[in-house]
Amino acid sequence: MRLKGILSPRRDAPLPIWMIFPVIFMALYASHLTLLRVPYYWDEAGYYIPAAWDFFRTGSLIPTTTLNNAHPPLPSIYLALWWKTCGYFPYVTREAVLVIASLGLLAVWRLAMRLVGVASVAFWTALLTGIYPIWFAQSSLAQADIFAAACSLWGLVYALPSRGQSPNPNPSPNHVPWAAALWFSAAALCKETAVVIPLTLAAVNIAEGFRLAAPVRAKRWREVAWFSGCILPLAGWYAYHYAKTGFLFGNPDYLRYNAEATLAPVRILAAFGHRILHLTAHMNLFVPVGMAFAALLLAPRPDGEGHKRAAIELPVQMRIFFLLLANAVLFSVLGGALLTRYLLPMYPLVLLIAVTTFYRRVPYWPGLALISAVAFVVGLFINPPYGFAPEDNLAYARVVRMHESAIAELTKQYPGATVLSAWPATDELSRPELGYVRHAWDVVAIDDFSAGQIARAAEDPQTYSAALVFSTKYDPDSPFERLSGEALDERYFGLHHDLPPEAIAHQLGGDLAWKRDDNGMWIALIHFNHPVEARLELGPGGK
Repeated sequence: MRLKGILSPRRDAPLPIWMIFPVIFMALYASHLTLLRVPYYWDEAGYYIPAAWDFFRTGSLIPTTTLNNAHPPLPSIYLALWWKTCGYFPYVTREAVLVIASLGLLAVWRLAMRLVGVASVAFWTALLTGIYPIWFAQSSLAQADIFAAACSLWGLVYALPSRGQSPNPNPSPNHVPWAAALWFSAAALCKETAVVIPLTLAAVNIAEGFRLAAPVRAKRWREVAWFSGCILPLAGWYAYHYAKTGFLFGNPDYLRYNAEATLAPVRILAAFGHRILHLTAHMNLFVPVGMAFAALLLAPRPDGEGHKRAAIELPVQMRIFFLLLANAVLFSVLGGALLTRYLLPMYPLVLLIAVTTFYRRVPYWPGLALISAVAFVVGLFINPPYGFAPEDNLAYARVVRMHESAIAELTKQYPGATVLSAWPATDELSRPELGYVRHAWDVVAIDDFSAGQIARAAEDPQTYSAALVFSTKYDPDSPFERLSGEALDERYFGLHHDLPPEAIAHQLGGDLAWKRDDNGMWIALIHFNHPVEARLELGPGGK
């Protein structure tokens, strides 16, 4: 009978992950097909691609052609291996990142099966995660967050107790602390802030361990050691970085912006409010979260045999809650920008709780999951009525294509011009490896296109002959912006308002030569008739 069970698996047995991964990857690949050849965007172009490019060309783990901020090197090594094998092309990079995103979704599937044990719950959780606008957009962007998220989720697969297994007694076969520690260590070597997940789990284990009997407490201390040990590979990287550069956490300006200037109590409270909204409402996440809260008013439903439907057990729910809280607090204290991708591994946990709540309490619950899916698809294409980072949905691709069009027009109309612009367009024009230009342009950089920066540029008009100006963020005229505390955002989070291109041209004394608008974003070219001051670069000794 035992041999028969092995040779003839149960019909209701879950599919093995080696069969699920190709389906996830092909679905993700097909849905991103039109994005594969999009040039690099924002922090990709500003740090992650140049850092990987430096390692690819020179073998140096310390970036030399971009700002050194001490981010761990695992994403650079991974991308360089793909480029070495398949060539340095944007579509190769996008495919490489899609593999990582698919592994992350596979971890979501596996985690749902372990914690709930219902294939339909795992399906809807993985599907909703995959089409959630922030995850979908990050799935092909070569930024460290998707790498860290995928590794962290696999760490949780092995760190959290399986359904039907209390965390107190003997662990389940899939509860493997050393395997979790390996994944968490890899996550930390992708992005340093990923250590918050294993350290939070270690803290919860310490708090629970004192209430347990001695034999069980010893097992819990071993888990604490494994989870706490995940900081050692990261510490090794920082030691290497310090030995090579003399800086422990990157250059002083980067450290000041992301860690020192963020410690004002009012800023931390304001940032925490933003983070709670990111975890519950942003990009239509309020749809499944709101329906889940409403579903809690209903009594749990029995299954077909009259038993209670599967649920995430309370000790695991508490661990998930502490993980959400720890991440919200950490990224309220650290990080100069309130980027939602910092919370990338947390969104699947929110969705898993919501879908499980639907399953337990609502008749015809897949309808609620389908409504959530529709809301997420809408969020991919329709911007919210408040400011957000274009990388939170498909707005980033529209921005990239606008920049491509503007640079093509600039090349056509004003070849050889010295161009006034702001980041990231300054990198797009001066770094051919990013995919926008064939040869580097001379650029004059300003911070943004706010009134103060344009006034500064107007003081020295002889240094540029053209300007590439654009909306640096999505900035709708919305009451939501005023309700969110615009003064606080301006003081603590770099909120500014770009002047319209017509006003910029007038203030700089130029002619608006070309403009394009797209879904609340804009880009324009300005031409100037004044002569440009020649700049001669002298070598050593004035030669």
